[in-house]
Amino acid sequence: MKKPSFRLPPVTLRSAGKYCALFAGFVLANFALPFREPFAFPLFYAALCCGFDPFLAGAGYLVSSAVSLSALASLSAALQAAILIPVFVLYRKYRRVMRLERLVYLAVAQVPFLFLFPHAGYAVFPFSPLLQKLVLAVFLFLLSAFYEGGLDSLLHRVFRCRMTAGQLTELVLLWLAPGLGLIGALGETVFLCAAVAALLAAVLLLRGPAAIPFAIVLSAPLCLAQASVLPLALFAVYACFALLFSAYGRFPAVLGFVLSYLGAHFFTGAYFGSAGEIVLAVLPCALAAAIALCLPEKWYREARRSLLFYRERSLPRIAINRNRRAVGERLYEVSSLFREIEGAFSEELPEDNAPAQICEKLRASLCADCPGRMRCEESDVYAGMEKLAAVGYAKGQVSLIDLPDGIGSLCGNAAGLLFACNKLLATYRMQARELETAREGRKLLAEQAHGVSEILRDIALEQSEEYSFSEGENALSRALGAAGILSSEIFVYGDGATLTVSMTLAPNVNGRLLCAVAGDALGAPLALAEKIPLTANRTCYILRRKPEFDAAFGIAARPKEGETFSGDAYSVLRIDERRFLVALSDGMGSGENAREVSDRTLSLLESFYKAKMPSETVLTTVNRLIAFSPEETFSCLDLAAVDLDTGEADIVKIGSPVGFILSDEELRVLEGDSLPIGMLDAVHPATMHAKMKENDFMLFMSDGVTSAFGSSSELYAYLSGLRPVNPQSLAEEILEKALGLYRGNAEDDMTVVTVKLLKSA
Repeated sequence: MKKPSFRLPPVTLRSAGKYCALFAGFVLANFALPFREPFAFPLFYAALCCGFDPFLAGAGYLVSSAVSLSALASLSAALQAAILIPVFVLYRKYRRVMRLERLVYLAVAQVPFLFLFPHAGYAVFPFSPLLQKLVLAVFLFLLSAFYEGGLDSLLHRVFRCRMTAGQLTELVLLWLAPGLGLIGALGETVFLCAAVAALLAAVLLLRGPAAIPFAIVLSAPLCLAQASVLPLALFAVYACFALLFSAYGRFPAVLGFVLSYLGAHFFTGAYFGSAGEIVLAVLPCALAAAIALCLPEKWYREARRSLLFYRERSLPRIAINRNRRAVGERLYEVSSLFREIEGAFSEELPEDNAPAQICEKLRASLCADCPGRMRCEESDVYAGMEKLAAVGYAKGQVSLIDLPDGIGSLCGNAAGLLFACNKLLATYRMQARELETAREGRKLLAEQAHGVSEILRDIALEQSEEYSFSEGENALSRALGAAGILSSEIFVYGDGATLTVSMTLAPNVNGRLLCAVAGDALGAPLALAEKIPLTANRTCYILRRKPEFDAAFGIAARPKEGETFSGDAYSVLRIDERRFLVALSDGMGSGENAREVSDRTLSLLESFYKAKMPSETVLTTVNRLIAFSPEETFSCLDLAAVDLDTGEADIVKIGSPVGFILSDEELRVLEGDSLPIGMLDAVHPATMHAKMKENDFMLFMSDGVTSAFGSSSELYAYLSGLRPVNPQSLAEEILEKALGLYRGNAEDDMTVVTVKLLKSA
C-alpha cells in the first residue's frame, strides 16, 4: 500500500507576505516584557495549528529568539521547536486531526523554557525566579490556546463574517503581545503611527460600526502599557468622528479624524511641551492622514469589494415579505375570480319541455286549417297528441302502434301527424344532444375553474406567509464558524417539511460537510438542493429538509403475442421534492390504439398532478375528457401518490385488477370495483389509504398478469412466498412466472410495476 506523501505548500507572493508578517510578530512579541521572555511561543504554536509550514515557522521562531541576546534563550526556543515541529509534520503527513492531545504536546514544549531560559525574576513579585517562570509557563500555555483561535480568526474571519465575543477577545489577546513589543522596541510614537493609520484605514473601508471594535482592539496594548483606559476612549472617539463624516467621502472622513485627534490631544496637554514633543504628538495623525489621502480611490473600491460582511439585513427581509404579501393578495383575488367562474358555469341550463313544445307545433302546423278542429278541441285528441310526443321523445320516433285510441278514431290525418311528429323529434334530438354537450362542457369548465381556484388559493396562502428572523440562523452561524465554514449571509425560513436554508459561502465548500453541520445545528436532516454562483468567490447554497424516505422502482413489461405495441402504459413522476406518483394504465384491447388511450390517460394525470390540482377534480376531468372521445375508448387505472416524509400513500383504482403491498410481516391487498375511465359520464374511483414502512413493496399489475394466475387466491399465495430485495428483480420474477403459466405465450399485454420504500441516505 502506497503511503501518503507530505508536501510543503508552494511559496507565493501572498504566502511570503504572511510569513514575513508572522516573523515580525515573533520579533515584536519577544519585546513585550523587559527580560525578553518568549511571548512569540504562543504565536508560533498558533501558526502551526493554523496550517503554516512547520519548518518556515520554526525557523522564524528560532531567529526571533536572538532578541534576548542569550544562547540559553535560543537553545530553549530550538528545543521547543524540535518538540512541536515533528509532531505537526507527522500529523499532516498522515492526515490525522489533532484533537485534545495537542494540549499534552503544548505542555511538554514548556519544559525547555522552564529549565533553560535565563530569568533573574522581577523584584515586585515575592517569589523565586523558578516559581515566576513556572507561573509564566502556565500563562504562556493558556495564551497559546487563545492564540490558536485568534490567529484563525485573523486569517479567515476578520472583515469576512460577524465574529462572536469570544473571537473578538482572542483577537485582542493576539494583538496584545506584538503591540506591547512594538511599544517596548520602538516606543509609543511608532506604535501610535501604526495603530492610528490602521484605524483610519478601517474606518474608510468599513464605513460602519464595525470600526469601533477594531479601535478597541488597536488601543489595547497602549492601555496596558500606560495602565489606563484613556487610549481606548481616544481611539473610539477618533473612529466615531471619522464615521460621522465618512458618508460624505474620503476627504471629509479624514478631516473629521484629524480634527478629533488634534482636539483630543489639546485636552490631554500635548501642546504645552517643547516643539519636538508637539511634533511627535502630531506625527501619527499627520502620517495616517497623508497615507489615507495619497492612496488611489481605486484601491479602496477594490478592497471594499473583496470584504464580506455578515449582518442581519432587515430591509431585504421586509422587502421580501412585502412582495410575497402583495403576490399572495393578487393570487387570492385571481382565485376568487375562478371561484366566481365556477359558480357561473355550475348553474344548470333550463330544461326544455320538449313534448309540450312538439305538441304545440303540431297543432299550429296540422290543426290550424283542419275542418275537424272544433271536434278535436272538444275531445281528448290534443291530450293524446301530448302523450304521443312524450312517447316519441322517449323512444326517438313514433309509429302507428304508438297512436293513442282517441287520435286513431277521430284524427283524419294520422299519417301526416306521425310524419310531422318524427320530423320534429329529429330536430329536438339534435338540439338535446347539443344541450347535453353544452351541459357537460359547462361542468368541465366549472370543475377546471374549481381546480385552478384551489391551486391559486394554496399558492396565495403559501406566499402570504412572512419570513421572520429565525433563532436557528444564530445557531447555524456559530456551528459553521466552528467547522471553519465562513458565511456572509444566512437565511432560514419555513418549518418542518418546508424548512429551507440559504447561505452565501465560498464556491469550494464541501457539500456533505455543510449538510451535516447545518443539520446538526438546526436539528433536521438537510440535503443540498441547489448551488447558484453569485461572483467569482461567492456562491449561494440552498439546503432543504431531506425526506424521511426515498424510493426505488422496477418495471417489467411484455406486449401481447403478435403485437408490436403494448396497450399498457406506466408512469413514475416526482410531483415535488417530497411526493412521487406511480401509475399504471391499461387501455382496453391491445396494440397501438390501446396504447394511445393509456398514454393519453397518464399524460393528463401527470399534468394535473404536477399542477397540484385536487385529486377528485383530476379524476372527474380526465374521465370527461376521455368520454368526449368520438370512439369508445376506456382505460383501467392504478395510481398511488406517496409522501416521502411519512410513507403515507393515497391509492386510486379504477377498473383495474388487484394490487398489493408486500412487507416482511404481511401481504396487504389493494382492490377496487369501479368501472374503467371513460365508460360512463361520471367515474366513481375506488380510493384507499395505506401506510408504507421502510423496505415495503407496492405492486401494480395489468390484467394480463393477474389473469395468468387463474384467481386472486393463487396470486396471493404466490406473492406471500416471495422475499424480494430489489424492486426490478421482483417485477421481472412476477412477469416470468405469469409467462410460465401462459406457457411462454403472452395472451394479453402484461406489465408489472413495483415500488420499494427506502430510508433516505
